[in-house]
Amino acid sequence: MSEVTVVEVPQWRGSGARTAERLREGARLLAGMVKADRRVRVEVDDDDLAVTAARVRTAVAEAGDGLLVTAGGDCGVELEPVAAARRRYGDRLVVVWFDAHGDLNTPESSPSGAYHGMVLRALTGEGPEGLVAGEPVEARQIVLAGVRDLDAAEAAFVEAHGVRHLSVVDADALLAGIEASGPAGGEAAVYVHIDFDVLDPRIFESVGCPTPGGMQPDHLLALVRAVAGRFEVAGLGLMEYEPSRAEDQELLSRLVGELVEVCARR
Repeated sequence: MSEVTVVEVPQWRGSGARTAERLREGARLLAGMVKADRRVRVEVDDDDLAVTAARVRTAVAEAGDGLLVTAGGDCGVELEPVAAARRRYGDRLVVVWFDAHGDLNTPESSPSGAYHGMVLRALTGEGPEGLVAGEPVEARQIVLAGVRDLDAAEAAFVEAHGVRHLSVVDADALLAGIEASGPAGGEAAVYVHIDFDVLDPRIFESVGCPTPGGMQPDHLLALVRAVAGRFEVAGLGLMEYEPSRAEDQELLSRLVGELVEVCARR
């Protein structure tokens, strides 16, 4: 088992949800569900996402070897952990985005203006000043898994740039998508991003942007297990938990522990 570092980032201002302040407590609870060898909590600047991003960059850089688990907070938290994985793994990196949404808007195309809906696009090099990856992830390095709510501009980006989009996901299709997105003749390393709105809201309600038609928790776990069994895990992001029901917290307590265990096992 790899050593595990969990970085807690209770950022909420990147979200457009009216209940976004719940993400503070969600980040704390998620971090506490991770069985970690080292724990770091990033102090969030509620008035400046770029300041918070710089603090996350420092925390990630000091995390050392082993599995880095980032507990958010809104999805905008993922900018620096994924960017760090890009610097470390280069063209070997594949980003698997388990999410109901593509998070591929720009400030010009975003209906809400919320950064959590732009962060994956920012990782490709387009986004608000101060909140863009210095070394962009190429579109071919992205696999959208379970994404079922794309804005028109996001769908156009996916089509134009050949982003792999698996709206209905099984393990074989996911592993094939990662193989195709990775380096020719090389071994991919996978950053696993999980926004918990990828789950079916009939099962899990504690998110700010629920979207019908999501995954069952055991299916999500099985997919991550398949990825971790085949590829090196470059990092794990756990995002967008807005605590509202005891049964959701109980579900996550089990699921998070199992997700971290399978990712750290390789």
